[in-house]
Amino acid sequence: MGYVAVRGGGKAIEESLKLLEYQRVNASSAWGTDEIEGTFPELVDQVMGEASLYAPRLAALALKQAQGSPDEAVFLLRAFRSTLERPYVSRPVDTGAMRVNRRVSAAFKDVPGGQVLGATRDYSHRLLAFDLETEGAEELAEKRAELAAHFEKVAEALEAAPDVAPAASPCAEIPVGAGCCPPAGAQQGAPTKSPDTAVPGAPQTPATLPRVLDYLRAQGLLAYVEADDAPPVDATMAPLSFPAPRSVRLQTLARGMTQAVEALGYAAIRGFGPAHPTVGELRSGRVAVAVDHPLEAGDEQDAYYLGSVPVTEVESVFESEGESDAGDGAATATRSDGGGLSLAIGYGLVFGRAETKAIAMSVLDHCLEHGDKRFPTEDEEFVLYHVDGVEATGFISHLKLPHYVTFQSKLSSVRGTRDDRGECDPRVTLAVRDPQSPRKPHDQPAESKEARDAAAL
Repeated sequence: MGYVAVRGGGKAIEESLKLLEYQRVNASSAWGTDEIEGTFPELVDQVMGEASLYAPRLAALALKQAQGSPDEAVFLLRAFRSTLERPYVSRPVDTGAMRVNRRVSAAFKDVPGGQVLGATRDYSHRLLAFDLETEGAEELAEKRAELAAHFEKVAEALEAAPDVAPAASPCAEIPVGAGCCPPAGAQQGAPTKSPDTAVPGAPQTPATLPRVLDYLRAQGLLAYVEADDAPPVDATMAPLSFPAPRSVRLQTLARGMTQAVEALGYAAIRGFGPAHPTVGELRSGRVAVAVDHPLEAGDEQDAYYLGSVPVTEVESVFESEGESDAGDGAATATRSDGGGLSLAIGYGLVFGRAETKAIAMSVLDHCLEHGDKRFPTEDEEFVLYHVDGVEATGFISHLKLPHYVTFQSKLSSVRGTRDDRGECDPRVTLAVRDPQSPRKPHDQPAESKEARDAAAL
């Protein structure tokens, strides 16, 4: 698509930007990035995930500049991201060593390690809390102290219970160089903040928890998928091409617009995809990020610890018939005779606590492994091109810009198809009102009964 540069209007554009800034400073408070990051953590997570950049302070700054618009904030953060150098590539992140804050399974009631609800709104009443309207610093301090005392009592009660084993140390089971703990001798040092959001005095969740679906794999109900050590394609550096490898599909879904991924995942479940999933396991927590020495790459023990990032991981289970013809990286179990039912897995991993997006991502991952273009949610070109929020927002927003030349071309084409005599469309009736007549244009004389009977004959 080609565009013609439009000259002029520079002064008007400049004044428009000044008016926008005036509206921002006139209506906003003096909130800093810390207040935005602390008050809207899930919104900050969404912006970071769609921008493919873990930088909470910068995401909060983008939201402040964009006056709360997630689309604009993602655009700003992606633009900044494009200016950054990439001196290192991290080691593969081991989500099995995740420092878990929340872990649930919809497939099993009792799982090894137990269901860890953590902090969730899943069981809350969706009622407006009007008391938050006048909540001040004193009220916050009182609530904070009250809840801290509550969790301290709970911790004491659990320690006194004879049938409850004491909680493990937060880092007891995390291997050196993994999880949220820095490897021994790491030159980068420990993170400045605590890697988890545990309440002081509250019982600690064991550092690592076994994967629920590993028990299905041990029974041969799920196929074991060997690790693919091939370097993944960087979706941020290379344009989309089809067929896309699984690494590109997962990256594109992870950085896709949250609402778009959720909408397409919902469509797949409603019948525009293969099947209804079951969430085998949902895990939220923090994982370690480490890099090798640029000149002397060693093993995991020698990696440089950079810090930890919050992620949400989902493995969804699907039922399929017979032997699967899924492509590269598919996690599908089949019977030895190639018939009967089997179980397949869809995978999702996103920044932060975007649980619904991670579930929808796992659904779409399974759909794209099938690749049946009879269903729109299994057409990778349809899905991957239409979940990018920046692409969608930018293209739709450009429709507001001048299109005088193209519209005049359309208008000329429409006029050229009209009758040369200039007759109007016969489907359009123009009512002409006599200025001397008191009758309104839409008023018509009542038809007589005799006339109606004659017309019926």
